[in-house]
Amino acid sequence: MRTMFLALAGALALLYGPTGCSKPPGDLSDLARGPMAALKPSLHPAPAPRVAFRDGAGQAHTLAEFKGKVVVVNLWANWCPPCKAEIPSLARLAGGEAGRAVAIVPISVGKGDDETAGRAFIAKNPPLAFYTEPTYRLAFAFAPPVGDMPTTVIFDRHGVERARLAGGADWSTPEARAVVERLLTGP
Repeated sequence: MRTMFLALAGALALLYGPTGCSKPPGDLSDLARGPMAALKPSLHPAPAPRVAFRDGAGQAHTLAEFKGKVVVVNLWANWCPPCKAEIPSLARLAGGEAGRAVAIVPISVGKGDDETAGRAFIAKNPPLAFYTEPTYRLAFAFAPPVGDMPTTVIFDRHGVERARLAGGADWSTPEARAVVERLLTGP
């Protein structure tokens, strides 16, 4: 019995570290600083919603298609000034991560003229691709639902939500790149 207890204690020490307080895999709480101060690690990591959205050519996609990559999903609208202000920094992040297992996926929730203007705006911010889901079904399929624009939801390579950032941010900073790097090199 004593041997089994010692084996269990040893296993727990390995799992939780010497202080008993090691962070779970994918925890990003220590990176919520500077431009990423509003980053909120997911308390209950969940898989990406299965709601479809369309690309610029009208083809349907789901977030599951990006599994195997760190995915930075930005829900935005052309009518939202903070949304438009952060898109160029997302484009710089995408350019800096080119060739790596990272996908920057801006999804416009605009309808009609807003969707058309959003498409034109993304075209001015390469290498971003245009995606749209104007019914808000995707925004409400997240757990908890996304209510504010812009909101960025970050998934690990396994398709599990790891963090969110509500409001605009500068995604071209070293702090933002550290978030992506942590998920690229983590379990």
